[in-house]
Amino acid sequence: MAMNRRDALKSVALMMGGAMVGANVILTGCKPEDQIIGLDFSPKDIAFLDEIGEAIIPTTDTPGAKATGIGAFMVMMVKDTYNAEQQKTFVDGLNLIRKDFEKAKGKDFMNVTVEDRTAYLNELKSSGKTTIESDPAQVSAVLGMLQDLTVLGYFTSEIGATQQLRYFEAPGRYDACIDYTPGERAYAI
Repeated sequence: MAMNRRDALKSVALMMGGAMVGANVILTGCKPEDQIIGLDFSPKDIAFLDEIGEAIIPTTDTPGAKATGIGAFMVMMVKDTYNAEQQKTFVDGLNLIRKDFEKAKGKDFMNVTVEDRTAYLNELKSSGKTTIESDPAQVSAVLGMLQDLTVLGYFTSEIGATQQLRYFEAPGRYDACIDYTPGERAYAI
């Protein structure tokens, strides 16, 4: 499930176009009316989401998703922008991943290496099947949500914008024409 940074940038561009779950809220500024009342995530849940995010965008020569506090970002997005059906899919999907990982690997997701987590998520994404009974559409939906939220949260964070992308504080100067050198980092939005 780990993606290279170029693929992640493409995903951000797609999400900014409104293709992600919860995009209607981002574009309109209105919270969905049908949300789960009292939905809350424990610190243990946030830590679990941090580790999933780190498996998707691991630390390399730049910090990974966990360093951006991706778990807290995901919780905020799910609580503020997802409708009740999407929230249920997300929460049920997290529980499914937790249980399936333990059954498939015989260990707790939190007690293995980032490489083990990434390999599991890649396997799950490519097969769409869990070792416990589940709907493949649910697996695909929650993996898509986790990937979208990780990419969005990472590249809109200070770390993503300043260390992974090139960031120029606004208002800055305007250069209508700049030289492009292949392989350079993209600009932050």
